[in-house]
Amino acid sequence: MKLVILDRDGVINHDSSAYIKSPEEWRPIKGSLEAIARLRKAGFRVVVATNQAGLGRGLFDMSTLAAIHERMSDAVAAAGGHLDAIFFCPHAAESDCACRKPRPGMLLEILQRFGVEASKVTMIGDSLRDLQAAHAAGCQSILVRTGNGEKTLKAGGMPEHTLVMADLAAAAAHLAP
Repeated sequence: MKLVILDRDGVINHDSSAYIKSPEEWRPIKGSLEAIARLRKAGFRVVVATNQAGLGRGLFDMSTLAAIHERMSDAVAAAGGHLDAIFFCPHAAESDCACRKPRPGMLLEILQRFGVEASKVTMIGDSLRDLQAAHAAGCQSILVRTGNGEKTLKAGGMPEHTLVMADLAAAAAHLAP
């Protein structure tokens, strides 16, 4: 099985320093929905792994997060794609949980649930914590320049062998030529 793990904010949709707190605030990045469809058509299972500290901070509740994810899933489906699962860490950044990226807990759970060897999985993200989680889990990593990607690239310190792509569309074209 081919599996790709995507961060959500900054990779699939536009990010916000004030968090995405409602379905109306969720706006896809140009080409991201079609990129997911491309990956799916090439035989990839597509899973989202996202930190959602806004839950832990009380900025939105589980039903709102479910509505945001429903809007995202519907938009992906309308573009001809499909999300196999959405995993999220509900904890605030200050918490000491194992699931919040840069820790690998969420990714390790995905690998275990889907029964896939880490070295055959690519994680696509826009922040250093995405890349660090991928590296710690044993996955390959791609940094996209959307979202916080440019800032992450300029800051350096990325795990060795991290590929850099313009956006999710370019990453999908690389993985599914």
